[in-house]
Amino acid sequence: CVCSYSKDQTEMDPADMEDVEEVEEEETGEDNSKARQLTMQMMQNPQILAALQERLDGLVGSPSGYMESLPKVVKRRVNALKNLQVKCAHIEAKFYEEVHELERKYAALYQPLFDKRSDIVKAAYEPTDEECEWKPDEEEELTEEMKEKAKVEEEKKDEEKEDPKGIPEFWLTVFKNVDLLSEMLQEHDEPILKHLQDIKVKFSDAGQPMSFTLEFYFEPNDFFANTVLTKTYKMRSEPDESDPFSFDGPEIMGCTGCTVDWIKGKNVTLKTIKKKQKHKGRGTVRTVTKTVPNDSFFNFFSPPEVPESGELDEDSEAVLAADFEIGHFIRERIVPRAVLYFTGEAIEDDDDDVSERQRVKRRPTRRTIQTMSPR
Repeated sequence: CVCSYSKDQTEMDPADMEDVEEVEEEETGEDNSKARQLTMQMMQNPQILAALQERLDGLVGSPSGYMESLPKVVKRRVNALKNLQVKCAHIEAKFYEEVHELERKYAALYQPLFDKRSDIVKAAYEPTDEECEWKPDEEEELTEEMKEKAKVEEEKKDEEKEDPKGIPEFWLTVFKNVDLLSEMLQEHDEPILKHLQDIKVKFSDAGQPMSFTLEFYFEPNDFFANTVLTKTYKMRSEPDESDPFSFDGPEIMGCTGCTVDWIKGKNVTLKTIKKKQKHKGRGTVRTVTKTVPNDSFFNFFSPPEVPESGELDEDSEAVLAADFEIGHFIRERIVPRAVLYFTGEAIEDDDDDVSERQRVKRRPTRRTIQTMSPR
């Protein structure tokens, strides 16, 4: 059966066509709106985002097949370029060695200022009126009436309580203000950290292997006999022979802590638990006291040791990865800008530009430290 349609049946009136187009546009608009809503819902789902990121990470560096399609003579020239790139990596390694020397030089210039900061914090030095004069930003400027009111309130508070010495709980406040550090703090750590008076960074001497040491200075206290707790990070600035293209600056290869001489009964890194045990034969129950590790900031001074093989279990891997990040952050940010973390002014800056100013690349058992780039 052959069906035929007349012109009237196959052709629409132009007005009718406009109506159809309007309906199609409305339907398309609704579809787009629904698609956007669905996309937004998906992007707000952490599991979907994680799966998407994992998929994208898997695509990065995937071979496109282009290199395999190149003529042999071109591949040969590409190999020459790669050899040049290896030489560039070795030059870059020397650049970072010189950066380390420059850091050592300027550390000596900063130190007198940091020492004075420490003296003010622990009340060994009282700054002069001139040293205490601070011109606020325009937004911080107050009217004379408000200034007078604030002055009266401050004088009233000073009369009500004893005159504090130095800046009480300076470093503890810094730690509590920084998420990366506050996550390590436990309630039982805080009474100890109230005795922390200073943190210093010491770089390795000229001609010695690259390293830096964090020194935590404590006033005499009832928790341990040490006056200084140390943590040393060993670095290397040379390309890995097996993977020279992975070089991206000095790497933290490992770290060593120190022994804390805890006063008996004051070790917050250990806790005592009681466990009930049932005798299989007699059926009697006894209570056993056991000492187990306890969460504490002071575990920071007892990091896992990195074996020569570099092989670590997942737990130790995670601990070291976090440890390297914390050590680098204390060195690069906390020590140089401590007062701004105490007041909270540096927190917002870190939220805005942490990816720009604290560039620490994750690696299996080490960290790449980038303080300056030659490019």
